[in-house]
Amino acid sequence: MAEKDTLENTQDTVENAETGLNADENAAGSTHLNEPVSANETEKLKEELAEQKDKYLRLMAEFENFKRRTSKERLELMQTAGKEVIVAMLDVLDDCDRAEKQMQKTEDVKQIKEGIQLVFNKLKTTLQGKGLKAMESIRTDFDVEMHEAITEVPVPDESLKGKVIDEVQKGYYLNDKIIRFAKVVVGK
Repeated sequence: MAEKDTLENTQDTVENAETGLNADENAAGSTHLNEPVSANETEKLKEELAEQKDKYLRLMAEFENFKRRTSKERLELMQTAGKEVIVAMLDVLDDCDRAEKQMQKTEDVKQIKEGIQLVFNKLKTTLQGKGLKAMESIRTDFDVEMHEAITEVPVPDESLKGKVIDEVQKGYYLNDKIIRFAKVVVGK
């Protein structure tokens, strides 16, 4: 902005020099057209104007390059944003493959349950490490900012009115920001 003002002032000065007015006389409204301006001063002002124009054009070109570069970087970031989570989930996927192979080999239900529980715990731990946190809703007051009421059911105890009785679908936070509302049953 300051360069633009300087450029405008320089242009005014060149115009005034060509008409025989200097900047002070122009600002004061004087009409002394008889004072000649030397060709040397006019050349100097034209050089300054050309220099300011050059600076302005270079600045604009640099800004356009900056906009293109940041736009490209943003696009690349969006395309690879989930890469870190996916790479972390590959270990869990490998465990799922091993568990599936083991389920096909054995008939021992207890061993299958233990294997599935280990995979489930690893999945939860990996997601929690990436900032995922489950929302605790049951027996809390119904809050429209966190919960989505599926239905209301009558409750025998007055203290349960307006509270979450059951959770149909868990809600989740990602780094303390709600990414999925809990679908709940509310007592009435």
